[in-house]
Amino acid sequence: MNGSRTQILAKVRAALAVPNDPHVRHGDTAEAHMIRSGDRVAAMRQWLPLVGPSHEDRKAVFAECSAKLKTRFEVVDSPAAAHAIIAAIAKEEGWQSVAAHATGLVDAACAALGLPVVLASAGYDKDALAACAGGITGCLALVAQTGSVFVTPNSAGGRALSVIPPHHIVLATRAQLISDLPAAWEMLQAAGELPSFASLITGPSRTGDIERILVLGAHGPKKLTVILVED
Repeated sequence: MNGSRTQILAKVRAALAVPNDPHVRHGDTAEAHMIRSGDRVAAMRQWLPLVGPSHEDRKAVFAECSAKLKTRFEVVDSPAAAHAIIAAIAKEEGWQSVAAHATGLVDAACAALGLPVVLASAGYDKDALAACAGGITGCLALVAQTGSVFVTPNSAGGRALSVIPPHHIVLATRAQLISDLPAAWEMLQAAGELPSFASLITGPSRTGDIERILVLGAHGPKKLTVILVED
């Protein structure tokens, strides 16, 4: 029995020595050197899709990812243009109130909308938040590589605001569009103290559990709109 076990394990080791998956790397690779030297961010970038160095490159990749994820992505020249888009959405969907997290861009958007505002950054009534058809927040960053919105409590309020309203609208500035996930991690580290939570929102909530049919809004917002204000 021991002899058979030894033979089986020897065959397993031999099979694993040369991986069939081209994404699996063994041995003394450049990535291994990076990890040993402590440069984990550089090591991660070796495995992730590349994003060009310019703002236009990042914008194009984010737009492509958004289309695949069913995220509505709008690029505007001014806050006023963003307000017009939000007003059109609110009218079309019949908003009676809006939930929000107070930041400069968001405050101005809510003021222009002229609807009752449930501020998640202050004490709020949970039923009032649940009654809001839309929620408007900022973000820490937009990650071009994955089409994700990177949120923290300071940038977008608590967990409820980005989950409960059926339509989540994110306002971001030109400087917040970054290239990749390692850059998002670097931004989080640069802030100093880690927040109570950090989330990557990649498209509206979805599930494909039942007969592999994609259903949006299963565990959170059915719609996600990202508005990039270039000015």
